[in-house]
Parts: sequence; C-alpha cells; structure tokens
Amino acid sequence: MTTPPVTTAPVAPGPLGRWFAEAGERRYTRTRRIPLDALEGWHTDARTGDLVHDRGAFFTVRGLDVSAPEGPVPHWAQPILDQPETGVLGLLVRDFGGRPHVLAQAKPEPGNAGGLQLAPTVQATRSNFTRAHGGRTVPYLRYFRDPPSRGLVADVRQSEQGAWFYRKRNRNMIVRTTEDVEVLPGYRWMTLPRVHALLGAGDVVNMDARSVLACLPPPPGSAGRALHSGREILHWLTGVRSRAGLRTRPVPLRGLPGWHRTEHAVSHDSGRFFDVIAVEVRAGGREVRRWTQPMLRPHGTGIVAFLLTRVDGVPHVLVHAAAEPGSVDEAELTATVCCTPENYDVLPPGARPRFLDEVLAAPPDRVLFDALLSEEGGRFHHALNRYLIVAVDGPGPYEDAGTHRWMTAHQLSALLRHSHYVTVQARTLLTCLRSLTGPDGTLER
Repeated sequence: MTTPPVTTAPVAPGPLGRWFAEAGERRYTRTRRIPLDALEGWHTDARTGDLVHDRGAFFTVRGLDVSAPEGPVPHWAQPILDQPETGVLGLLVRDFGGRPHVLAQAKPEPGNAGGLQLAPTVQATRSNFTRAHGGRTVPYLRYFRDPPSRGLVADVRQSEQGAWFYRKRNRNMIVRTTEDVEVLPGYRWMTLPRVHALLGAGDVVNMDARSVLACLPPPPGSAGRALHSGREILHWLTGVRSRAGLRTRPVPLRGLPGWHRTEHAVSHDSGRFFDVIAVEVRAGGREVRRWTQPMLRPHGTGIVAFLLTRVDGVPHVLVHAAAEPGSVDEAELTATVCCTPENYDVLPPGARPRFLDEVLAAPPDRVLFDALLSEEGGRFHHALNRYLIVAVDGPGPYEDAGTHRWMTAHQLSALLRHSHYVTVQARTLLTCLRSLTGPDGTLER
C-alpha cells in the first residue's frame, strides 16, 4: 500500500468548482519559514525556554514529561501545544426544499498542504472571537453565542489531538435556523451528500468540519443490534482508563531530554516525530493580513484506519481505547490504527501498533474508503493522514488483547453527545463512514 502524493485536492467543475476557485482568489495564506527568534508578538521565556505569546493569548509551546509504566515506552519527554481556551466550531443548518443544507466557508489556513478547504460556518479560537489579534469580527458568531434551544442540534466540547495538544477542547456546535441568512463572499449552502462526496476527493473538507459533522444525529433506523451493549462498552472503557496509569507534568522546553533547539526548529534527536517551527503568514480574506506564529510540523504521513465487519448484517468498526499524554481523561476511543509508521523505526518492537500491518497489506477490494486528509492547519504544518476503512471477515480474534472493541456507528454517535469519549481522528472516520451510507444508514458498499 503506497502513500499518495501530496496534491491540491480537486473540486469538480461546475458551480461549486467555480465558487471554490473564485474564493481562492480572495482567500489565501502564503506561508514561509522563519527563525524561531524572528517571531513577532512571541518570545522565548528566559527561565523555561517555552515559546509564549506576548499577551498570553493563543497558545504556548512547552515541554511535557510523560510516564506510562504499562506501555511499551514507559517514559518520554516531548514538546506540546498548551491552549487552555475553548474555541467554537459552529455549523449553521437550514432546510431548502425539504433538504438540510449546511453553511460552509472556503477557509485557508497557514498549515494546509493544499491551500483552501471547506470549513464550518464558524471556526474560531477564543482569542479570535475576542479579537486578541486586533482584527475583524468573526462572521455568523451571533448564531452560536445564544442559540434558541429548539434550534440547537448539538453542543458539546470535544478533544483535539492528545499527542500534540495538552487538554485542548473545542465547542462543537450545530444550530438549525429558519431565518434568511445573508451569504457572505466565501460562504455557500451545501447539502450533506455534497459535502460527503468531497471527503473522498482528497484534502477538501477540513478537520474541524469533519469533527462537527460527526456530531450530527445518526440517520433514522441506523441503530441495528450491536455486539456489545452501551453499558458493556462504558464498563470496558472505564477499566482501561483506570489501568492506564499515564502520568504527565509540564517541564521546561529548554533542555528537554531527547530534543534540541536550532535556529529554525525544536527537533527530536532521532529526526522523527515532529518539529516545532516558526512561520510568517500573509493572508487575504482573513481577520488579520499578516502575522507570525509557531507551528508543529510532523514527519511522515500518518495512517488512521477503521477495520469494519458485519455482525448479523450490522456494520461494526473496531475502536481502540488509547491513552494519550494530552487527553483530559487519559484514554479515549480512537481508530483501530492511528499512527505514523516511520516513527516506529526508533521505538521498541512492542510499540508497533496492532493491526497496522493488516491495514497496510489490505487488498484494494477490501478498502471501502481511502483519502489523504489533513489535520488542523492553524497549528499544524502539512499534517497529513491517510484515512482508511478496511473490511474484514467476522469479528474474529480482534478483541483478544483487551484494548479494542467492536462498536456500531450508532453507538459512537451516542457517545458524541458527551465530551472526551471519541478522538478527533475517530470523529473524522465516523464522518467518512457516513459518506458510505444511504439515507437509512445502510452501508452501500
């Protein structure tokens, strides 16, 4: 299984393609790397070496010491992004002709590999919507600040990448309106099937949109009979969390064991994992036209995959209860496989993820979904993952290790009504899975 090249994702010709192209002429980011000491509005803390915003806004790059006695790597240290504020990811929904449409925006981010992407109606950190950057106000924010209860479809805080963010959460919101909404340049009403179709086209739908879409209620009639009850799943996850034993403590970025700082980056001594870099951004169609910031730049393309099987005709996906250093409650439910394979060249053999080789060796007729998608481009530079859904025969021995369980999409959706159960990568895969199902929730492949 080879990794596809990084290219700008195609948008089909026609009205949507023309709108996307026209938006790209006004909305863009041009990013170039700069030395860490050239950051403006940021400074290196004299005592700790942490990268800190001058006004205490946005985020801090600090060090984290991690102990995991039960894991294959019992101890390590790493940089991590600490952004304690809660942002808003909001999707506005309105019916046209009896069909629900979502108000998407064409949004560029400095870390996007392919440039412009489809984003939620509102995608803003607290620093953004309180205008800590001194820029323009965030459009459509009023719909999400005090929505009417009858129009509130979803409102839940969800985690972000626990390997890179320290306890980061965003408020995922879906609000239905019946108002006539002024459609500003760069925004467009789109049907859910249209958005779902773009998922398979490549890097078009951004991470935040995929996360919010996962919080939509599941299709009617999609429940089916599950291999494990919801109570059994919660009992299992609580047990994993109780045994995880993961311990973290913030430490100075300066002198972090196994890492070193050069003029242009903070890097691991092995050359693996990721770098912390600095960039200058010039933008059009954004609240601010120029800024500088630190970013996390991963090495390699990740693999994020669900194994899928049918139990009595009902599709089930194999979830992994995995502990990450930045998670609020230690372990959350993530994809069957969620890793960057190259990183395991410098880790103990026992650290290699279960089922990774099975995913990599999957024949084409078993691969139900396969697309290269990027992670959040506001903090991560060219963070690309290959998202896959791979069919296997029967539940088999996959649960033997105790860290994996078969669940239905409906069960995952039920947990998404609550915080800190399902990772952002699993939320993306749930949205991708829904793109393969019909209106009644039936898997069409």
